[in-house]
Amino acid sequence: MINLLPLSGDVAPAVQALGWDWAIEDACQNYVAREAVLLPEADAETLLQAADTLYDMLVEAIPDPIPDALLHKLAIPANLWEAVRHSWHDERHWHFYGRFDMALTADGSKLLEFNADTATGLPETAVVQWASLVAAGQSDDERQANGLFECLEDQFRHWRALNQDRQATLLLVHLPDSAEDEANCAVLAEAARTAGFADVFMCSVDAMTVSVQGEDRGVWAESVPGQWQKFDFLFKLVPWEILAEEEPELTADLVQLQLTRDVVMANPAYALLFQSKALLAHLWETFPHHPLLLEASLSPLPGHHVRKPVLGREGQNVAEVQADGRPGAEVPGEFGQQPQLYQRWAELPTDAQGRRYQAGVFWAGEACAIGFRREAGLIINLSEFVPHILV
Repeated sequence: MINLLPLSGDVAPAVQALGWDWAIEDACQNYVAREAVLLPEADAETLLQAADTLYDMLVEAIPDPIPDALLHKLAIPANLWEAVRHSWHDERHWHFYGRFDMALTADGSKLLEFNADTATGLPETAVVQWASLVAAGQSDDERQANGLFECLEDQFRHWRALNQDRQATLLLVHLPDSAEDEANCAVLAEAARTAGFADVFMCSVDAMTVSVQGEDRGVWAESVPGQWQKFDFLFKLVPWEILAEEEPELTADLVQLQLTRDVVMANPAYALLFQSKALLAHLWETFPHHPLLLEASLSPLPGHHVRKPVLGREGQNVAEVQADGRPGAEVPGEFGQQPQLYQRWAELPTDAQGRRYQAGVFWAGEACAIGFRREAGLIINLSEFVPHILV
């Protein structure tokens, strides 16, 4: 059973004191709960340790060399295979961060999926849930498992150190007309500046220009009106598989620039190995009956389970299949035609009102922060975010 503590007070002053007004835009404030999960320290430590163990398992599960059969099994677009292999074998292409979605079950922590490429939830986790404790007079940093911003800083420093031959210029791009993605990029931009990147600029992916010709070769953005700047580092909050499918020419140019080191990109193309939910079936085959895993297969399972598109997003097209085979709850979406993963049902903890709670554990070089989403039905991207307090 999830126990809750009501939170009162305005989070705005604490966030504004940092100069981060962007972190409390209306859309973010409206779905952050005014109460906190009372999380036992032992449960928090279990979740963090589980995420670190799972990341090591993910790495171990990828064979070397990476066979075509695995890339096909994971539904990775063929025009990204070269980039995936190249980035996997060159550590200068650094995996920056991701979010493990976990279930705290009666049988321990269980992996639901890993958002390895374009995980969101950074402002809520790193900033707003901390500010909610400050507003409620619970300002002791040790009362929350939340070192996300500091670990992002460390990741930027390490990424820079691995690529000393490149200029410390960073462009962050996101999908157009997305206040959520823009706010997530703003957290990363602030961490990059703190870590020592000299020039940091953020814009919609549509405002970025990519050239593979002559002296203009590289990635560019109009950082000042009428003034275009070349950037050696690129962070894209744009899914690799969407780029590959919808912008094949842009994808080809970015892959070429990556191979010639005209730009270094994060999250790297190999993040798709972890992002694909088909890897959950591969993990179950590699580590059968591991206590952190739920049974998963690319073929339908008997009994109570869920069905997910292997490269779906935001919980779209996730469907419950009941123990007798009858359909249960299903989230509508745009990914229903994708190959499907079948995963054993995990019973999420609930509160007194029957709402389910899913833990999100951020990994940024190490497991470093926890946040919760809750919903009466299936958890999706827009489910309410709930801060936590360690007890």
